[in-house]
Amino acid sequence: MSRFMDFCAAGRAALLEGRATFDRPPVEGATRWGAAAVLRPEGEVLDRLAELAAEAGPVVGAGHWVHDRAALHLTLRSLEPYRQVVRERRDYGAALAAAAEGLPPVRVELRGVAAHRGGMLVWGAPADDTLVTLQKRFAHELGAASAFESWERDIWYVSVVHFAAPVAAPEEIVAWCGERVGLRVGLAELTRAEIVQFAHTGAGMRLVPLEGVTLG
Repeated sequence: MSRFMDFCAAGRAALLEGRATFDRPPVEGATRWGAAAVLRPEGEVLDRLAELAAEAGPVVGAGHWVHDRAALHLTLRSLEPYRQVVRERRDYGAALAAAAEGLPPVRVELRGVAAHRGGMLVWGAPADDTLVTLQKRFAHELGAASAFESWERDIWYVSVVHFAAPVAAPEEIVAWCGERVGLRVGLAELTRAEIVQFAHTGAGMRLVPLEGVTLG
């Protein structure tokens, strides 16, 4: 949990010191919001995440991307810059299917709400080694195509808000998240991994599924 508390402290400092960043609708070639491999929560955990996002909306104020049920996800790996046409979708899908072969559903304990300089998220802690195994297998199956995400992803989370305008009330955001730093959302059992692209709706982002595989 200390890793989470360090993350919270860094996010709190960034917001209170005026170092918040915000997203803009992606354009061709942008480094953010390109195709990705994701896992999406379901059932009661998804219900609670959606409730949290809706509760966060009035706190962050107008102009930000408050994610609805269809947008909530955990990112396994970012794959490429933003493109309207994902030409390698079938290659990505084949690599994901090979990586997932024989694996059970991914289980992630979702607990704790944190603000960071780009938004608000719920922290995830893998319940076993399945998520990391899938991550490593997927990178191996991608081969040279894994180069876009050049770092090793070692924190897991579900974003509930992305800032999409200057942050008007950082103190309120920090306080709201601080009150929920120990909030348990639940144990998410993630039964499907997908290759998705992101589309701006005018008020936020939605996920467009391209390829997918069932776990378990």
